[in-house]
Order: sequence, then structure tokens, then C-alpha cells
Amino acid sequence: MKLLTLLSLLTVTTAFGVSPHPVQQKSVNGLTKPAFRKDSVVDSPLFRDPAKVRGGAVPGWAAYNDALDKHPLTAKACTSLVGWALGDFLAQMFISGGPFDVKRFITLSAFGFLYHGPSGHYFYNWLDKFIPGSDGKAVASKVAFDQIIWCPIFMTVFFTYLGLVNGDSFAAIGDKIKNDLLSACQGSWKVWPFVHAINFKFISTKHRLVFINGVQIAFNMFLSLIGTKK
Repeated sequence: MKLLTLLSLLTVTTAFGVSPHPVQQKSVNGLTKPAFRKDSVVDSPLFRDPAKVRGGAVPGWAAYNDALDKHPLTAKACTSLVGWALGDFLAQMFISGGPFDVKRFITLSAFGFLYHGPSGHYFYNWLDKFIPGSDGKAVASKVAFDQIIWCPIFMTVFFTYLGLVNGDSFAAIGDKIKNDLLSACQGSWKVWPFVHAINFKFISTKHRLVFINGVQIAFNMFLSLIGTKK
């Protein structure tokens, strides 16, 4: 789990260009050129439009950014749908074993689309306004608020949603929350403070959900397992 999380984090932070040591090209005639310039990617087939560095070498990145600008709620809901779908798919294929549970896959994917994406959109927009800035104090405050306040709320909604979908009684849902809420939060506290320190320090507000989902694919494997635990 830790390895998957670190690999996901490395991949996503690289995609966003987060690095403590910015990459530079070798010097030419004694002058050092920056690694990313429009004129340095003209001949690269990875760039569909060399005039736009924004799209980068990631296929569809420019279109995704446009969707975030024009339809942020829908774009983030779809982002979380993919993140949760991949998380459960990997959990079932490589951890759970047994026949593939289509109902579970659809249930968790729908949760990403219906709740995780929309709630993350509004929550992180609000949090960045409530605690502005990306200095050390602001980042620490955001991480603390996210993990102490938002995490238990999110987990409670998650277990309630699963219970309602499965037709459980409110008493059964209450028992599930009572028995597993602390374990779920403890699992979050082992991963997300570090992830969100990077998130709140380096990632723009509109990109928070795609960054989170990139890392959360591994964490969602944990949630899919604990959420469907009998």
C-alpha cells in the first residue's frame, strides 16, 4: 500500500512539475536555458500544439484544463469517478481475490462521481478562501482542518452511503460507523497529512482533485476493502 501510494504521488507530482530541484537544460555557449520553453518543444510529437505549453506531454491535459475552467463541478466529479473506479478495480484484481464484484465496483465508482468529486470541489474552494495562502502556517492549518474535521465527516458519509445502497438498517449503519470510523481515519492520518502538505503548498485550487485522485487510487483500494468488510 505504501509503495503504491509513493508511486502514485511521484507520478502526479511529476506531472504537475513539483520538484525541489527544477530541471535545467545543459548550457549552450555558456548560457543555461530553462527546461520548458515553447521553442524547445516545437519538434516534439508529444505536443499537439507547440504554441501551447499548457497541454504539456500529457495527452488531453489541455482539454482537461479547459473542462476545469468551463465546467469545474462536472470535470471534478468525472475525475473522482475514474479515481474510485481504478481504486476498487485494482483492489479486487490484486488484493481481494475471487470473482469480480460488479455491484461493488459500480457502487464505489458512483460514490466518487456523486459525492467525492462535488464535495471536494466545494470544500477545497471554501478552505482556500477560509485559510488563504501557501506559507507554512496556512498549509499546516489546512492539513489539520482537513484531517481533524473533514476526514471524519467524509468517512461517515462514505459508510452511510454504502449502508443505504446495501439496504442496511440505520442501526447497522451506526454500528459500522462505530466499529470502523476510527480505523478509517487512522489509515487516512498515515497517508494524507504528507500528501496534503504538498497539495496545499504547490497545487492550485482547481487541480486539487486530480492530484488527490492520482494519489487516492492507492488509498481507495484501502477504502474499498474496509468499506465492504463484513
